[in-house]
Amino acid sequence: MKIAIVCYPTFGGSGVVATELGIALSRKGHQIHFVTYKQPVRLEALSPNLFYHEVHVPDYPLFKYQPYELALSSRLVEVVTEYNIEVLHVHYAIPHAYAAYMTKKMLADQGIYLPIVTTLHGTDITLVGRHPFYKKAVTFSINHSDRVTAVSQSLKEDTMRLFEIDNEIEVIPNFIDIQKLKQKELPCKRSLLAKKEEKIITHISNFRPLKRILDVLAVFEQIKDQIPAKLMMVGEGPEKALAQRYCQEKKLESNVMFLGKSSEIDKILCYSDLFLLPSEQESFGLAALEALAHKVPVISSNVGGLAEVNAQNYSGFLCPVGAVDNMAEQAIKLLSNEALHQQFKEQAFLQAEQFDLANIIPQYEALYDSVLKPH
Repeated sequence: MKIAIVCYPTFGGSGVVATELGIALSRKGHQIHFVTYKQPVRLEALSPNLFYHEVHVPDYPLFKYQPYELALSSRLVEVVTEYNIEVLHVHYAIPHAYAAYMTKKMLADQGIYLPIVTTLHGTDITLVGRHPFYKKAVTFSINHSDRVTAVSQSLKEDTMRLFEIDNEIEVIPNFIDIQKLKQKELPCKRSLLAKKEEKIITHISNFRPLKRILDVLAVFEQIKDQIPAKLMMVGEGPEKALAQRYCQEKKLESNVMFLGKSSEIDKILCYSDLFLLPSEQESFGLAALEALAHKVPVISSNVGGLAEVNAQNYSGFLCPVGAVDNMAEQAIKLLSNEALHQQFKEQAFLQAEQFDLANIIPQYEALYDSVLKPH
């Protein structure tokens, strides 16, 4: 199949998933064309089946905000006609699904049928998409897609609750490439980050308020009072400065490391003993899945898709939002019992295997095939 993929080319979960999906599909013989304003961060090398087409947005002084969706639609029409694209798969509803609909209508005027698959990832529905300024357009775009997928059952339910959706939504979860992980030789030299007796706790996010960064620090404080430990804070975002001030006030600087954005997540998780994710909302929880795949048990809040990713009392523990004491109690129980910790590490990996790329790719292939059937 010849498939065009539209996504945000950033470190965010939707962009990572879309890029990894495209790469995997190209290895299976499908011709994949990424169309976006910058080469996706995980798209390290192009191949005979992998292409990138940049969307240029002219900077006209007339416009206060440049009309990206118009430039995207026009570029998609060019790519579809030049490369005989059979399916357009857009990730994130705003503005990609809307641009996809315009592309489809422009192509229809040329006698070209282009089916659209839209994948909903989270904040495009639960945060941005529900805003009154965007809600009608998002609803329209979802209802006029040929197929719609959501990355978790929780996100599907949120979409149906928040919008007037006539279309069927299929749940196809996010994934991780277990085989790729196994092939990596990771230098797990713990001494680079912590002393032998210290446990390493990790948090990875975009440091937005809904990630509850101060809860991460509060849980860690309680862990540190009982068990020698270091905390790795990975990511950038608006709450980072607040978290750093908190560490200064609580004299935690020697125990907490802020590592910024990192392309070496595998190495960081290789060192880790426990992963904390106390978010207010997670439509899936890709960072938690990555931790589980590295045999790192997860203590998370019980919201959104996290309960679908992190199995209670198996791969980790699920706690109510804001339940800092409960999270700390579970963490201390796990880290102070070597046999229990080892058991959870193995179970974390088994849980992650359910989301292996090899299990998810056939679901997308079947979806694409279904929209190519005579209509």
